[in-house]
Amino acid sequence: MNAKTTWQVKHFSELSLNQLYDLLKLRIDVFVVEQTCYYPDLDSAKNQLDRDKETLHVLGYQNDTLVAYLRILAQGQSYKNHISIGRVAIAEQARDTGLGHELMRKGLNLCQQYFDGQNIKISAQQHLSDFYLQHGFNQASEMYLEDGIPHIAMTKSS
Repeated sequence: MNAKTTWQVKHFSELSLNQLYDLLKLRIDVFVVEQTCYYPDLDSAKNQLDRDKETLHVLGYQNDTLVAYLRILAQGQSYKNHISIGRVAIAEQARDTGLGHELMRKGLNLCQQYFDGQNIKISAQQHLSDFYLQHGFNQASEMYLEDGIPHIAMTKSS
């Protein structure tokens, strides 16, 4: 039986220090350590400063451990004409349980709630395209490398 997931949706200013630590640790564990991809997770690249401070954070906890996370960015933060979902991460111990689909449904519902009628664009790791296709996204670009990992742009109409 899967552990019950409790969901929290927070603006940056609402995050506790423990929540901020948890989300940064999960992102680093998945995207930097596990994928051996050394990149500035805190959006410190030129023209990307402080995205985390202007975004909606979705956190999924099981037994007081953060196991699911994504962030939703308003139009203009990542893409000029689209809102965006990014940093989608599931802790290794919680994978293959359907939690990723639950997280994405939660994120899409929040997009509709906060940004109704706006189209969504994501930069998806190419090997996860089938996952995103199941949630209504369509491929919108050829493969490109982002931090050395094959990605594709995908869009979803509102």
